[in-house]
Amino acid sequence: MKKALISLHVSIFLAGFTAILGKLITLNEALLTWYRLLITVATMWLIYLFSRKRVGISKSDIWKIFGVGAIVALHWIAFYASIKYANVSVALVTFSSVGFFTAVLEPLFLKKKFRMIEVLFGLIAMAGILVIFHFDTEYKTGIIAGILAAILAAVFTIFNKPLLKRNSAETVTRYELTGGFFFLTLILPGYLYLFPTNNIIPGFADLGWLLILAWFCTVLSFTLSLKALEKISAFTVNLSYNLEPVYGILLAFIIFKENKSLTTGFWAGLSLIAFSVVLQTVMVYRSRVGKINNTQRNSA
Repeated sequence: MKKALISLHVSIFLAGFTAILGKLITLNEALLTWYRLLITVATMWLIYLFSRKRVGISKSDIWKIFGVGAIVALHWIAFYASIKYANVSVALVTFSSVGFFTAVLEPLFLKKKFRMIEVLFGLIAMAGILVIFHFDTEYKTGIIAGILAAILAAVFTIFNKPLLKRNSAETVTRYELTGGFFFLTLILPGYLYLFPTNNIIPGFADLGWLLILAWFCTVLSFTLSLKALEKISAFTVNLSYNLEPVYGILLAFIIFKENKSLTTGFWAGLSLIAFSVVLQTVMVYRSRVGKINNTQRNSA
């Protein structure tokens, strides 16, 4: 159990480090995402081909997963755009609005009842983002990109749920990122036409950061989280991932000294968002404990 918990938090730390790499890599957001997908997809398929494990998947699911992969690619582009037009801290804080959009969109897509308490927690987080948006006008473009990234993250998470019931997480991820790579390859010329850049081929430093991003922050992070799931419940894993933006922001403070350039508006907004996350975590934890207690009573 101890080893599994260490694997889980290393995975979360690596996931938080992706935002740092998004700022270190000088390529624009679309090219950064394309190279990340290229290296990651090639690595995952090589691992799969050299392993003895073979898992079948239906053709209908492949196309659905490819479609979700396109959303993932757009999410990464928006997320890295948020970092480049604002900074790591603002991007991660803005991205925390994913809870609000999930609470609103999931009932619409999956035809479920709205849980007003989740919407309320999401609105508190959105209020925090609006505070930052109002006071830190220089970050407006980055905040808008971050909100778009959160919406796309909510959408692909919702669409992933039925796919993960029929296929393993490893299979879904491999096909999903493959679909995202093909989709981004098709739209990349148009994106570069609209948002031209002189820096197309990564330099030596960028290539090094891209390899770390793909191999450590994507492939290794995913592998460690799967290993953790063998010993730890999915509930604990999902709850622990609330620490991802915390790790990312702390790293931004240490590496880029972003805390020195953040205003009072940012800290006020962050406080509201942190309050929302804490309330949501407590609610989910109590709900989980309540279900376990009810199960124990019924089986007694």
